[in-house]
Amino acid sequence: MPQRSESRLMQGVAPATGALAGIRVVDLTFNVLGPVATQILGDMGADVIKVEAPRGDPMRDNGPGRHPQMSAFYLNLNRNKRSVVLDLKQPAALQALFRLVEGADVLVHSMRAGAAERLGIGYGAIASRYPRLVYAFAPGYRSDGPWRDRPAFDDVIQGESGLADLMRRATGEPRYLPTVLADKLCGVYLAMAIGMALVARARSGRGQEVQVPMLETMLSFNLLEHLWTATFGPEEGSFGYGRPLSPQRRPYATRDGHICVLAVDDDQWRRLFGALDRPELAGDPRFATLVARTANIDALYAIVAAELLGRTTAEWRERLDALDIANGPVNDLDALPEDPYLRETGFFQRYQHPSEGALLTTSIPFHFSATPGSLRRAPPRLGEHSEEILASLGYGEDDIAALTGLAAERSAAAGAAGA
Repeated sequence: MPQRSESRLMQGVAPATGALAGIRVVDLTFNVLGPVATQILGDMGADVIKVEAPRGDPMRDNGPGRHPQMSAFYLNLNRNKRSVVLDLKQPAALQALFRLVEGADVLVHSMRAGAAERLGIGYGAIASRYPRLVYAFAPGYRSDGPWRDRPAFDDVIQGESGLADLMRRATGEPRYLPTVLADKLCGVYLAMAIGMALVARARSGRGQEVQVPMLETMLSFNLLEHLWTATFGPEEGSFGYGRPLSPQRRPYATRDGHICVLAVDDDQWRRLFGALDRPELAGDPRFATLVARTANIDALYAIVAAELLGRTTAEWRERLDALDIANGPVNDLDALPEDPYLRETGFFQRYQHPSEGALLTTSIPFHFSATPGSLRRAPPRLGEHSEEILASLGYGEDDIAALTGLAAERSAAAGAAGA
């Protein structure tokens, strides 16, 4: 897929083309998890209205930026959205939110169940007024359990879900993965769950509550392979799949760098042994079958590591490619924009932001043959669309200033000028 001209990207003029075109999402999320989910929905055509407090999403100030409240972190989580400021501590602003929800298909928020209920937007209150609405959130823990009101963030969930322990088993020390994996992955699950709820509504005509508790979601994800012999009962086995936990599982050193190589089945391993000039290993009882290789994974990986030291990365890649063995380089993050494959497929996209200037973003990673998503709206400035959205609900200029908290700012500014 060739790179698109930056002049056509995220100008806010192209119609939505994705599978969710025509779906309106009222987005009360902030930080990382919720915005990941709503950005996916927006990429696929949904009209996402990001409702922010007067101070804005905290991510607006997290990281480098050219202007206040437009950090790199925020920019990468909030394209294809419109921003409206509502001070929901005001009853009138809460009523404006209800008017906004009235014309929506999805409401998604980042609050714990108790906080949403205290604000007056718990599922019971919303469903009674808008029975067709899909109501979604991703708390740290199940809302029908004893931890419903405990706070949770990525680091905590990485520890509680066993990710940090997996790092301990592999490296000797409990560590977090160097990415906010729990937040991002649960955001993807939340977007997926919302999509499925919309399919169910198309059949039944009724909305429903969708909860994606972070702990249970990450546990189910981590244990797909790591339930291991405990699958047959904790009394019969233990947790932890040995291959990914092997200290030898890492990019292999070559004569001039590193390479990633993986064989899976018997035939692939026979070909790899041949590439290593060690064909006799295919007949070694320790390595002849999947069961045997799994039991002797440390010894196997140590042999592969020793053999790969003998050639350069380029030499190995040519040899392994010729034998159709999966392999790849260890890419430097800073060099990714110049990667030939990524340039050819147009993964990185440049665009001109109205206030932030020339920016870089990533393309939508999945493809639909009939309803492709699009990058049509740049990440919004705080309250950029407040007047447009609230005016569409019938509010006048003074009402909008009051609902967004701008009236107080104007009064303070006038007082300061008078002094």
